[in-house]
Amino acid sequence: MSGFVLPPPDQPSVAIRGSDKRFPVRRIFCVGRNYAEHAREMGNDPDKEPPFFFTKPADALVASGATIPYPPMTGDLHHEAELVIAIGVAGHDIPPDVALTHVWGYAAGNDLTRRDLQAEAKATRRPWDMAKGFDRSAVIGPLVQSADGHPPQGRIRCLVDGAVRQDADLGDMIWPVADIIACLSRLVELRPGDLIYTGTPAGVGAVGRGQSCTVEIDGLDAATVTLA
Repeated sequence: MSGFVLPPPDQPSVAIRGSDKRFPVRRIFCVGRNYAEHAREMGNDPDKEPPFFFTKPADALVASGATIPYPPMTGDLHHEAELVIAIGVAGHDIPPDVALTHVWGYAAGNDLTRRDLQAEAKATRRPWDMAKGFDRSAVIGPLVQSADGHPPQGRIRCLVDGAVRQDADLGDMIWPVADIIACLSRLVELRPGDLIYTGTPAGVGAVGRGQSCTVEIDGLDAATVTLA
C-alpha cells in the first residue's frame, strides 16, 4: 500500500544523446545577465554586478521538438538561448579550480520569459517567479555527457522561423562555467540532477503563436520548441 495520499508526481528528466537512459532533474537554477551586451540591452551595467540566480520548477522542462501552448497572462513571450550545465557530483562551497569535476554534461536550452510580467515585477520590486518559472518555460535539448567537465566552445545561436535572432560566442560569458558553479555552491549545496541555465547573449525578442524557436550550440544537439 502506498504511503502517499496522492500519486507521486512523475520524475522530471532529460534525454541523453546516444542513450536510452535519462538524466533525472532535481532543481533548475538560472543565471541572470551573464553576457555583457545582453546586460546592456536590458539597461544594466555588466561591470558592476556579480552573478545572481533565480529558479524554475523542475517540471517546467520541455523536451526539444515539442509544441506547447502560448503561455497565459502575457503578450510578450521572449526567447533566451542558453548553455545548460548538468551537475553530476554534489558539493558545497566548491573552489573554481575543481568546479568542472562536478559537471555531468551540457545541453542547449531556452529560458522562455514572460517579458511584460518581468518588467512589471522589476518596476514594483517584486519577485520574477511568474515571469520566469511558469509552466513549460524551460526548453532543453538532449544532454551530452562531458568526459572532463569542460564546456563546449564556439557559437550559441537562436533562430525564430529560421531567422537568426541571437548569435554570440560562449567565451563572451562574464562568469564562465567554473565560476558560476563556485558562486552558486556558496549559496546552496549542489546535488546530482541540478541544472544551471547559464545566461543569454544579446538579441532576445518575442516569439509568437505559430512560430518555431531553435537554440543551437556548437557540439550539442539543438533545442527546438513551437508555440501553438
